[in-house]
Amino acid sequence: MDRLRQRADFLAVADGARISSTAFTLQSRRRDDFGPIRVGFTVTKKNGTATERNRIRRRLREVVKRANVVAMRPHHDYVVVGRRAALTRDFAALLDDFRMALKRLDRQPARPRRAQAATGLNDENPER
Repeated sequence: MDRLRQRADFLAVADGARISSTAFTLQSRRRDDFGPIRVGFTVTKKNGTATERNRIRRRLREVVKRANVVAMRPHHDYVVVGRRAALTRDFAALLDDFRMALKRLDRQPARPRRAQAATGLNDENPER
């Protein structure tokens, strides 16, 4: 399992499926290559000071490490967007939330691409 580090990769995953939890939001996107599973973490400044954001990020990284990698789909990228609730949530509950989010992602269809949705173009009416 590798890490996402480039902004373009994070933006690409933002177009994919998304599941929200009290402590995080999990985003996923299928890649066309045959590389390993990649995971990225992000926590915005509205979640607290740098120390608190780093603690949130560390807790979420540990959750992903302890979760069963088999539950993650191969050839996918994942982004975990941390929330402030991840600081105080029980670690076992965080782990259960992550596993449930992965199961829910399997049942959710992919979201439409942003560029297509923003321009209003679709397959039914190409002149528009």
